[in-house]
Parts: sequence; C-alpha cells; structure tokens
Amino acid sequence: MNDILARLRELRSGDLPTHGGRTLAYVYDSGLSEVDEIAAAAHALASSANGLDPTAFPSLLRMENDLVARAAGLLGGTPETVGTVTSGGTESCLLAVLAARDARPDLAAPSIVLPETAHAAFHKAAHLFGVRKIVVPVDPDTFHADPAAMTAAIDDSTVLVVASAPSYAHGVVDPITEIAAAASARGVRMHVDACIGGWVLPYFAKLGADLPPFGFSVPGVTSISVDLHKYAYCAKGVSVLLHASAELRRTHYFASAAWPGYTMLNPTLQSTRSGGPLAAAWAVVHHLGEDGYLTLASRARAAVERIRVGVASIPGLRVLGDPVSTLIAFTGSDGFDLFTVADEMKGRGWYVQPQFAHGTSPLNLHLTVTAANHGSEPEFLADLAASVEAARAEGPVRVDPDVVAALDPETLTSEQFGGLLAAAGLTGGDGLPERMAPINALLAAAPEPLRERLLVEFLGALYTPSGP
Repeated sequence: MNDILARLRELRSGDLPTHGGRTLAYVYDSGLSEVDEIAAAAHALASSANGLDPTAFPSLLRMENDLVARAAGLLGGTPETVGTVTSGGTESCLLAVLAARDARPDLAAPSIVLPETAHAAFHKAAHLFGVRKIVVPVDPDTFHADPAAMTAAIDDSTVLVVASAPSYAHGVVDPITEIAAAASARGVRMHVDACIGGWVLPYFAKLGADLPPFGFSVPGVTSISVDLHKYAYCAKGVSVLLHASAELRRTHYFASAAWPGYTMLNPTLQSTRSGGPLAAAWAVVHHLGEDGYLTLASRARAAVERIRVGVASIPGLRVLGDPVSTLIAFTGSDGFDLFTVADEMKGRGWYVQPQFAHGTSPLNLHLTVTAANHGSEPEFLADLAASVEAARAEGPVRVDPDVVAALDPETLTSEQFGGLLAAAGLTGGDGLPERMAPINALLAAAPEPLRERLLVEFLGALYTPSGP
C-alpha cells in the first residue's frame, strides 16, 4: 500500500499546486488545513453510500436537505424554496435548462435567451437537450448584460432567460432586477448563474460591499445555481440548484418504470452518486459556520482589492469592466504578448488563466482570487510586473497565417492534426511543452470552430493510453 501511495504522490508532483494561492484558476483554497482534514474524513465515512436511493441511505437525504436550506437562506429563499445537490455548476445549469424545456412540452422548438458572457455550460445544455440559443451581445465596455436587448430577444418560444452573478469571464454581476422583470412579464423562467458568487457575494454584502441584488428577493427569479466547491471551500464536486418552488423543480426529475428492474428515479443527471462529496461538503459547511465564512470572505475581498489596484498600476495592463466579486480579467497593450506573460508567471510559480478574445472582450488573463491569496499579494504583483517586462523584452509571438488558413475544421484529417501537434511540440500524454505561448497564439489566430476542433483532437490525443 505504501508503494502505491508513494507512486500517487510522485504522479501528483507534476500537477499545479492546489494550496497556497498560487494557482489562480480551477481550485478554491481557504488556506485552512483543517478544512481539508475534515472534508477527507467525512468523505471516507460516506463514500460507499449511494445517493441513488435516499430511502436506503437517509443520512444523505438529511445532509442534502441541510445544504439546500443553507444555500436558500443565503440567497433570499422562502419556505417554498427547494433544491437539489448536483456534481457541479455545469450539471446545475444543465438541469435548470432541462427543467425549463420539459415544463413546456407544447413548444416544438424551445429557446433560451442568454448574454454572450453566460457560462459555456448553457451552450452545452442547448446542445444536449435540443434547445435553440438566442445569444445577446453585452455592453462592450462594462460587459454587463443589456436588459433592453435581453428583453427584445424574448419571444413565444423562450423557456428560460439566463443572467450571471457574476459572469466568469469578467467578474461582473448582470442587472438581474431588470432582466428578471422582463422574463416575468412574459411568463418565462429566469435563472441566475451564481455558481461562483452565490456563496461569497452575500458575505461581501455583510462586509459592506454595494452589490446589485441577484437572489430570490428579486421578483421574477425562479432558479439559482451555487457551487459549494467554490467559495464554500468544499471538496469537488458539489453544487446546489435552487428553485423557487417544488413545481418548478419537478420537471428536471426523471422516472422510468419501462423495464423489468427497479423503477429508476433520479433528481439529477446521474443515477449512482457517491455520498462522499456530499458528506464532505456538509462537514465543511458546518465546521466553518457563519463566522468562518465571514472571515474567509473578508480575506478574499481584501486580496482581490489589493490585486486589482496593483494590476491596474502596472504599465500596459488594464482591468476589464468593473469586477465586484473575486474574479479579475486584465488585458495588455500591443507592446508585449499576454501568453508570454502567463508563461513567465508559471515559471515564477503562479498559474494565471489565458482567455481568448471573443466579441468585444479582448485577449486577457483571468484571476480567481481566494482567501488563500491574502498576504501574498505583494509577491504576486512583483512577479506579474517582472513577467510583463520579460514579455516586452521577448517580443510578440509570431504565427504563420498560412498554417491556420490551410486548416478546415470540417475536413481536418488526423495526419494534418498530427503534423500540427508535432510542429507545435505537442505529442499528447506527458509531452506538454514548458511554454504554451506559441500554442495559445496559434489557437488565438484560429477561428472559433477551428479552435474547438483542434482542442477536441488534442483532448483525444491526451486521453489515449500509451500502454500498461
């Protein structure tokens, strides 16, 4: 057993660090070691329990109802508010779309209205469930959803309107009140994607932040998603999808007696669900409590303010929009390459997330700031400034336009893709290059359909076993 665990530790040594606040994407770190310890212990106690049948494992039912009640309390829920614990934000968003679609079986071609900054999970939902997307441009300067444009996009086929609190890309909260009023006037459901902000923005408000309303206190809001594995600092993957009433929730449930086995009954897209993540989340939420979350929110708020001010003070960098949460996106001038800045930061022990240009949003670097970043802001900003200067000295990354022009996502062959991988220094498996700027520059130059196809092919190459 010790040999196996030693091997696992060796494998994990090549991963990005999940603690210490140096990975500013994908992970949410409270900075408190006991949180990991209690989560691991609780996970072990319940990992063999199966959420498929709550009558067989009533402990899971009790814990799920407790977490739903806590989330509803944070987000202005009423005694009628109900919810479901899911595997993550994407599943919560999928279920919100599914519930809205199946509530309108009379519509042959149902649609959802969403701002272009809405999370890609809603595009996935539209793809999986055969729902048309009506994507609405946002304000080009603030990146807020445009209430007038959203209102104009609602028609008789609309089953759901979506807004964000905050949007992932820029960290801004959409004008939920105006959009929800428009949806309500047309008798349409309104979903607020608060996967990132739902557990931290209410505490920001308690700390004095001036935030626009986005919860169930806003008339017309019918569902909200909030991830506990983000700013509730729980182990992955746990999210909660809240509905204003049981009637609204019912249509994402699934039941089938059309076979000789047990009658299948599922509140989520999954059937079998380990009790481990649920129990770990329940334990962490009860351990931290109201005072613990207020303290962690205070640390995260202080860190994000210091980093935002510091980023804006570095020559050539500009913060996008007016972020009010824990997310910051910043772009750069033409004098240096942001992908090179990301590589330089990684060389200094920090991971920052590149975001490609889309619509009016330019190429930028994205930061997810957590409580663990509190105290390390000066070091981060000094390394960021040094990385910008290094990128200036290195100059822009050049991409041969003929390489991109020669590729058609509809006819891309495995030979073409293999040649492109080899030219870029990507071989799949463990063959990732130390510096990603040339790869990212190539992807940025590719039209979005080609970029999607290239990344799908690359993902397939990564998930190809090389042998035992």
